[in-house]
Amino acid sequence: MAWLDRLIYGNTLGAWLLAIGAAAAAWAALRVLRVVVAGRIGRFAARTTTPLDDLMAGLVARTPGVVILAIALAVGGLLLDLPAAVDRVLRVVVAAAILFQIGLWGNALLTFGVTLYVRRRLEQDPAMVTTITVLSFMGRLLLWSLVLLVGLDNVGVDITALVAGLGIGGIAVALALQNVLGDLFAAFAIALDRPFSIGDFIIVDDLLGTVEHIGLKTTRIRSLFGEQVAISNGNLLDSRIRNYKRMAERRVVFTIGVTYETPPDTVAAIPAMLREIVERQHAVRFDRAHFKAYGDFALIFEVVYSVLSPDYNLYMDIQQVINLAIFRRFADAGIDFAYPTQTLHVRWAPDGAALVPVESRR
Repeated sequence: MAWLDRLIYGNTLGAWLLAIGAAAAAWAALRVLRVVVAGRIGRFAARTTTPLDDLMAGLVARTPGVVILAIALAVGGLLLDLPAAVDRVLRVVVAAAILFQIGLWGNALLTFGVTLYVRRRLEQDPAMVTTITVLSFMGRLLLWSLVLLVGLDNVGVDITALVAGLGIGGIAVALALQNVLGDLFAAFAIALDRPFSIGDFIIVDDLLGTVEHIGLKTTRIRSLFGEQVAISNGNLLDSRIRNYKRMAERRVVFTIGVTYETPPDTVAAIPAMLREIVERQHAVRFDRAHFKAYGDFALIFEVVYSVLSPDYNLYMDIQQVINLAIFRRFADAGIDFAYPTQTLHVRWAPDGAALVPVESRR
């Protein structure tokens, strides 16, 4: 078969057919291997609870067809005597495919680790989940940057000069995007310092709401009125943040006033009444109750206690019970609550012609 000895681009037709057959066989074998391995690992993973087999199934599934095709072409190219330029292009293509595959596997490993950690720690430490999420973004950015630099180095690009040029250009970009970069670094600061996390109820200036999302540019808060408010991370860190989610207990201070006509013995007994009422409540630690001051129209008593929970609804329920108990107790004891009043003392003028006010009290 002399026709097989016909030269085409420096190789016989037989060599070309052999190379094409080897490439096709390699491509088919790798495709079948990927399907078989992924199927078996997937079936095994469905019967187990360990996450490692799920990771292996994910890594196999993240082997795209373009990588398999590049490897198959490399196998076929080994059987041919190619020109130096073509051989170099083929090597660059194969190296790029392998680097791309390494990047995909590395990204899958990062995603697997972050997902597993978030699933285990979401209830225990939500703030740490936010930190890991931001750091995983940095890890992916670093991974693909390394893949790109190694790929350019294989192509023949002088990455030393490239990195130096990027450094100079980076200064110009940083000056132009200083606000954006400020918010980006503020996001990293939030992730590392963790002043709040997703799900925390915080107060920032006059905004009250629950943190829903911490992004690289903004943090989004669902306010008590229902709307979502986006605040840049830089402005957020420049503000005073009060985090009520991390409150261990709630300190409560309230005052009541009784009239000046209350007998002295009754006034002396009121702090004990207030203490008894507060101490009857559950999840409460009594602090003090005192006759605090003489007001403009009332004798003022101050009560301090702590609710042993940060729950606002529980605090309001307890305060309501205390208020009702004070109202009933004072009614039984004949104690009147004070309210703004005005007393006007008058006397007759010497000639009895008119009334002249001599004293006024509020």
